[in-house]
Amino acid sequence: MNMAKEIQLRPKVNVSSYIHFLLNYRNKFKEQQPNTYLGFKEFSRKCSEKWRSISKHEKAKYEALAKLDKARYQEEMMNYVGKRKRRRKQDPQAPRRPPSSFILFCKEHYAQLKRENPSWSVVQVAKATGTMWSTKTDVEKQPYEEKAALLRAKYHEELEAYRKQLKARKNLRMARNNRRTKI
Repeated sequence: MNMAKEIQLRPKVNVSSYIHFLLNYRNKFKEQQPNTYLGFKEFSRKCSEKWRSISKHEKAKYEALAKLDKARYQEEMMNYVGKRKRRRKQDPQAPRRPPSSFILFCKEHYAQLKRENPSWSVVQVAKATGTMWSTKTDVEKQPYEEKAALLRAKYHEELEAYRKQLKARKNLRMARNNRRTKI
C-alpha cells in the first residue's frame, strides 16, 4: 500500500480583464477561421486594436470576469497550505553590488545626452548609450572596466567582512540561547 503524500498544486494566478478578452477573442477567431494562422505579433496587434475599439459595456463584462477570477484566486490561496513564494528581505547593512563597466559608462554619459536631447525619454537615452558603448573599442572601454574591477574587488572585501560579522552575530545569539537553556 502506497502512503505517498497528496501533492497540492499551487492555485493558478488570476488573470486581467484584457487576458479574458484575449482568450475569448482567440477562441472566436479559431472558430471563424480555423485554417488561418497568425503569428503572435500579428495576433497581439489585432487583439489590442479590437480591445481599444470595444465599448465600455462590453469591457465591463470582462472586468466582471476578472473580479470573479481574482476572488477565486484569493479564496484558493486562503485554503492553500503549500509553500508561498516570498521575496527574501534584503539586509540594509549588506554591501550593494558594484555597477558593471557599462553602467559606469551610462552614468557618465546620461546627463550629457539628456542635456543635448531634453525631449528624449529614459528609454531613448538608454538606447543611445547602448549604441555608444557598442561602438567603443576595447581600449576606450578600458578605463570603465578598470574602475568596475576596482569596485568589484572592494565589494568582495566588504562582502567578506559582512559575512564574518553575520557569523559572529549568529554565534553570539547561539551562545546566549545556550546560556538561557542551562539556567
